[in-house]
Amino acid sequence: MSRTATEARHGRAEGLDTLAPAEILVLLASGQQAAAKVVDHAIPAIAKAADLVAAALKSGGKVVYAGAGSAGLVAIADAMELPGTYGIPPERIAILFAGGVPTIADLPGGPEDDASLGERDADIVDAADCIICVSASGSTPYTVAVAETAKRRGAKLVAMANNAGAKLFEGADAAILLETPPEVVAGSTRMGAATAQKIAFNMLSTLTAVKLGHVHDGHMVNLRADNGKLRARAARIVADIAGIGFDAAQIWVEAAEGSVKVAVLLAAGAIDVEAAKSLLARSDDMLRVALAELQASKSSMKRA
Repeated sequence: MSRTATEARHGRAEGLDTLAPAEILVLLASGQQAAAKVVDHAIPAIAKAADLVAAALKSGGKVVYAGAGSAGLVAIADAMELPGTYGIPPERIAILFAGGVPTIADLPGGPEDDASLGERDADIVDAADCIICVSASGSTPYTVAVAETAKRRGAKLVAMANNAGAKLFEGADAAILLETPPEVVAGSTRMGAATAQKIAFNMLSTLTAVKLGHVHDGHMVNLRADNGKLRARAARIVADIAGIGFDAAQIWVEAAEGSVKVAVLLAAGAIDVEAAKSLLARSDDMLRVALAELQASKSSMKRA
């Protein structure tokens, strides 16, 4: 019998391979849905983790994602989205993956057992950083070694695992436990465990972006508009926030060199790009605060 839930056998999996295809899919879907529900219990830990990540980025540090196997791939997916979606500079994001990020459809398991590799990889971590280490079992030697090394170097540690009492949680500043039930295919943690991890990462990075001022009324106001689709999205965001037409918004986005926040402030009455940037600097990059200051200034001028 397995001592960890992530390796245990699912109670309804007996005879799985003899079922009709639709019955198999119903069981697989229910497994995913059950895994998703456990994230609710981790909300306080995810909130704490977002505080740590946001603080590191505000102070000039990096956010470092570390993992191996399917858990590491989930971490990579989240890390790779941050520059485009929330405008976080790529140089402020680092990825540590056991054996390096694969370039072909093969994921060797050996590197995840190499603790010395984890220690070496973690050499990029500084005291100003926040590292997010993820492992379904919570005992992957590579990931645990990265976490321990990062802590010794003074970094803040966010640990995410799917087993209670995981070694990865030892010394963590925020411990995100995603206690998913046994997998329908025993040990296949790319399924339920990874689903819960993906949801938790989505929540963590989005809340971090909110704390950094990169989300306004549900809009990604710090996106990197580097293709036609995103430039059109940027204009739609400016149009919605500023209450103007799409064509006018496009003009402001162009004037702001693609910056949604600057374009919104220009549309709201900032005299030029530099004035808009100064407003944002005084407002800790929070568009809502900058808009309030701009509105107050305009009202004051009218009274005068």
